[in-house]
Amino acid sequence: MEEKCCCAPEEAGEKKLRHRTPEEYKRLCNRLSRIEGQIRGIRRMLDESAYCPDILTQAAAANAALNAFSRELLSQHIRSCVVNDLQEGNPDTVDELLDTLQKLMR
Repeated sequence: MEEKCCCAPEEAGEKKLRHRTPEEYKRLCNRLSRIEGQIRGIRRMLDESAYCPDILTQAAAANAALNAFSRELLSQHIRSCVVNDLQEGNPDTVDELLDTLQKLMR
């Protein structure tokens, strides 16, 4: 059975879904788990009245990790969903991608 690689809805009006490979899913979940751990660590530092620059340094690290997650997800999206939609003659995907990039760059 061929695995779907695009974000297109099954039926009109349905929300879009992305069927990921087990490897993609695991990589993304592992990144999120590390980020969750970093956030819990920041909370613990705050609870323990850690020095402000130390907390800010950890917050910057968590932010960088979240940005890395977003870059990986965006890369997967472009390589699969966008390419697939363009090959199928759906140029609206480019507008959606540009809108998404605008949101990421705010």
